[in-house]
Amino acid sequence: MELKRVVVTGLGAITPLGNDVETTWKSLINGVNGAGPITLFDTSKFKTQFACEVKDFDPTIHIDKKEAKKMDRYAQFAVIAAKEAIADARLVEDASVMKETPSGKQPLVDTNRVGVVFSSGIGGIATFEQEVGNYFQNEDKGPRLNPYFIPKMIGDIAAGHISILYGFRGPNYGIVSACASSTNGTVSAFDLIRLGKADAIVTGGAEAAITVAGIGGFNAMHALSVRNDSPETASRPFSASRDGFVMGEGGACLVLEELEHALARGAKIYAEVVGGGASGDAYHLTASHPDGIGAILVMQNALADAHMKPSDIDYINVHGTSTPVGDPSEVKAIKEVFGESAYKLNISSTKSMTGHMLGAAGAVEALACILAVQNDIVPPTINHTPGDDDAEIDYDLNYTFNTAEKRPVRAALSNTFGFGGHNACIIVKKFVK
Repeated sequence: MELKRVVVTGLGAITPLGNDVETTWKSLINGVNGAGPITLFDTSKFKTQFACEVKDFDPTIHIDKKEAKKMDRYAQFAVIAAKEAIADARLVEDASVMKETPSGKQPLVDTNRVGVVFSSGIGGIATFEQEVGNYFQNEDKGPRLNPYFIPKMIGDIAAGHISILYGFRGPNYGIVSACASSTNGTVSAFDLIRLGKADAIVTGGAEAAITVAGIGGFNAMHALSVRNDSPETASRPFSASRDGFVMGEGGACLVLEELEHALARGAKIYAEVVGGGASGDAYHLTASHPDGIGAILVMQNALADAHMKPSDIDYINVHGTSTPVGDPSEVKAIKEVFGESAYKLNISSTKSMTGHMLGAAGAVEALACILAVQNDIVPPTINHTPGDDDAEIDYDLNYTFNTAEKRPVRAALSNTFGFGGHNACIIVKKFVK
C-alpha cells in the first residue's frame, strides 16, 4: 500500500506569548518571555508564585457565552486555537464566528472525512478543583455538583467540542501521554491521513494547569523553578543554574491534510509532515533515562519513518524543560543519534519563552518547527548567560542561545517527553510538489 503524503494547511495558537499564531511567532523569534506573577489564584503560600499565563483572555470574544460556560479553560483554549486553524485552512465557509449553530457554517470539504484528534495531558483540572471544593464546603447538603462537571473535566472533550461546532464526523478522540500528548496526537492524525482513513484532521493540544493543584502538585515533586525574584529568567534550559521548569498554559492547533485533497481545493501549504516516532524509557515514573535511551530510540524511529538521514535535519526543537536531569540526557541523545551532523544543526528550547505547556507543548513546538521551516529562521533558547555552563552538558552544539538565527531549514524535528517515560517525535520539512 502506497502511503499518502500529508501537509499542513492551517495553524492556530493561543499561548503565553500571544493569542494568535502571528503574535506568538513574532514573540518566539524576538525572544519574548511569557513569565510573570500568577494572577489566577492566591500564591502567597506556594513555593512557586509565577508561571506563563495566557494574557488578556476573554473566551466570549470567540465562543458563545453559554457554550463557554460548558467548557473548562483548557477546552476554551482548544476551541479558540482550532477556530484560527480551521479559518486559516478554509475548511468551512466561515470559521470566524462561533455564535451560530453548526448548520450555519457551510463546509467546503466532506465533513465525514474530516476528523479531530485533540489532546491534553491533564484536562479540566480547574473544574475538578472547583467542583470537589464546592462539595466539601457544602457537604452537609449532600452532593450538589454541576451537571457539566464530568464533560468539562475529561481530557477528550476538547475534540468533542471542535467536532460538534463544525460538524466534523471523521475520527474523533484525544490522546493522553503526559507532556507527549499532543505530539502523539499529531502523529496519530498523520497516520490516519496517510493510511487513507481521513482527508484532513484538526489536531493539537491544550492545557490549563496553572491552578492550586497544578502548581502545588509539581511543587511537591520539586519539579518547578522557585525563582520568584526573577520569573522572566527562570526558564533557562541548558544553564547550570536552572532549578526546574516554569508552568505554561494555552493551546495550538494544526490542520493536517492529504496532499492531493489540499491541492485540489487550492489550499495554502505551510510544510509537509514526513515522519513520527514513539518510544518508552521503561525507567522511571518522572525522570528521563540519564543516558537518553528512550530519546535516542524515538528520534531514530522518527527518522526511519521519514526515510531521512540525520544530516537531513537542520533544526531540533528540543524537549528542553530546564530541569537538572532532563536537559543533559537529551543532549547525549542528540549526539548519539546525529553524530557529526549534530554540529551542523541548530537546537533550541522554546520553553524558555512559553514555559512548559505540558500536554499542549508538542503542538506549540510543532507549530514553531513548521514556521521555522517556512521562514528559514530558528527561534532562540533565551536566558543563558556566559559562564552559566553545566559540567554535564557539552556546549559544542549550537543551542541558538538568546538570539534567533536565520539559516536554511530544510527539515525540523520536535521532541516531547512525558512522565511515565512517554517519548514522541515528529518531523516536518519544506513542501516540494
